[in-house]
Amino acid sequence: MRFIHAADIHLGVKPDKDKEWSDTRAAEIENTFDRLLDIAEERKVDLLFLAGDVFHTPPSLAQLKNLDYKLSKLSVTRTIIIAGNHDYIEEGSYDFQSNTVLMPRDCFSNAYMEDINTCVTGFSFGQNMYTDDITADIAPQKEGAINILLMHGGDEMHVPINFRELAGAGFDYVALGHIHKPKHMVKNKMAYSGSLEPIDCTETGRRGFIYGKCENGETAIKWEPLNCRSYINLGFEVKPTYSESQIIDVIRRNIEKMGAENIYRIIMQGELGNGVKPDFAQLKLKYNIYDVTDNTMYEYSIEKLYLDNENNLMGRFIKTLSEQEDEISKKALRYGIEAMIATGEK
Repeated sequence: MRFIHAADIHLGVKPDKDKEWSDTRAAEIENTFDRLLDIAEERKVDLLFLAGDVFHTPPSLAQLKNLDYKLSKLSVTRTIIIAGNHDYIEEGSYDFQSNTVLMPRDCFSNAYMEDINTCVTGFSFGQNMYTDDITADIAPQKEGAINILLMHGGDEMHVPINFRELAGAGFDYVALGHIHKPKHMVKNKMAYSGSLEPIDCTETGRRGFIYGKCENGETAIKWEPLNCRSYINLGFEVKPTYSESQIIDVIRRNIEKMGAENIYRIIMQGELGNGVKPDFAQLKLKYNIYDVTDNTMYEYSIEKLYLDNENNLMGRFIKTLSEQEDEISKKALRYGIEAMIATGEK
């Protein structure tokens, strides 16, 4: 039995609402989901597992019909869906016309497919929070079959799962959703696929899905990247000899090297030469720059500062910490001097 495991697609979300690329990102999230379905069709996988938060909010009838239509184009693949904390089932259900099973709300249910001898157990959220570990007593439901568990959650407010106990429950594979960063919990047995696309600037790194096989009592999985762009924290060490143009050029080269399509948070540290104030306006016009965090300090001579301020607060502060050799004291000295220069405190 071959499968694809994906989760946390968040159809309908509009990331970075205050940024000019927000509408583009919303469309890309939908397009990446479409590419996932294309892959399922190309590989003719038996099952597609969607482990919660397919939608960013409880879906409308129109959204469900649109999803149903897309899934109906899968010629071989059957889809099993559970609802998560974002798209929880408020009441009732939806009768899919495609070869799709949506697990009912607030209970564990099973879907057994005799032709591939596979039993899928899953739980759909009927509310946005569950503070009890509802997986505590769950067990495989079909003896002699491939048993798969679909589950959404894993933190204190959304099903606090005891992963050690769940790993010993006996399932051939546990497909998890809710944590957006891909994470292999138990080798080839339990994993978070992560989201298909990053949703905000905190979700750095690649995103994708899991492709797996269950054969002869063994499961093997492989995580594959799929997202079209990533959020990247671009750290940059500034030297006091750098000019404003040089700083901009170095950052530009790094962005081009890492991918101009990505979304960047630029984090500057180190020392700026006196009077150097780089202008990022042109970079922001050309590239997707979410934010610029400036942790730099201006170049100065500690010895000269001490001689000029020997009889005031700054001088006493410099004298006290200069006598310390540990790294924490050295950092405290620099940060303290920077703060006093910025505020004019002496």
